[in-house]
Amino acid sequence: MLTVIGAGFPRTGTSSMKAALERLGFGPCHHMFTIMSDPSRVDRWLPLAEGAQVDWEHVFDGFRSAQDWPASFFWKEQAEAYPDAKVVLTVRDPHAWYRSMQTLVSIGPGRELPEDLPEAAAAVFGGLMRLSPVMDLITSSVFEGRSSLREGLPDEDEAVAVFERHVATVKESLPAERLLVFDVREGWEPLCRFLGVDVPGGEPFPHLNDSQAIRETLERLMSGGTIDSPFTRRA
Repeated sequence: MLTVIGAGFPRTGTSSMKAALERLGFGPCHHMFTIMSDPSRVDRWLPLAEGAQVDWEHVFDGFRSAQDWPASFFWKEQAEAYPDAKVVLTVRDPHAWYRSMQTLVSIGPGRELPEDLPEAAAAVFGGLMRLSPVMDLITSSVFEGRSSLREGLPDEDEAVAVFERHVATVKESLPAERLLVFDVREGWEPLCRFLGVDVPGGEPFPHLNDSQAIRETLERLMSGGTIDSPFTRRA
């Protein structure tokens, strides 16, 4: 049963949040990396692309929290399914977010793939391709006029406006006591206070999975290596 629901866009510290929530005892935390490392989980998400209802207990079987797309796009449905769960909306400077998303698209959905992918890379990218109906639904819903992230993002002003509308929508939709609007640069204190747990003594807040780490992980896959968890790495 989910106890913490992520509502933030990708590249707003969702990987750092996954690591932080797991350190605080709210794990395992579902993240896009969950699907990349276990492509068999894609099937749990596919009914959403057809507009069908899903059993969230099945989707999140084994998880206590969620961050990142595809999970965070469906934050409202999860908030209704888990009325006792708290919601964390991760935010950052929207212009910095846009630049980070541009990098993510260029090294992920926007990259050209060779036909002879190594086995591990073929499994990861094959899983992401099977997930594409869900991700395309998310893209077309978030960025009007775009049917897929493979087309790239809209221009910066338009994307920033989308980001700001999303933040406003989440804030207007939930009572203040159930929602934390959180920039990971704030560190442990506001997150721990919101979740009612102690701050880990002497531990810096995790800052993980920066664009360079994503690039290195994908390049390792393309050169025949295995997928490397970004959650064991510090930015």
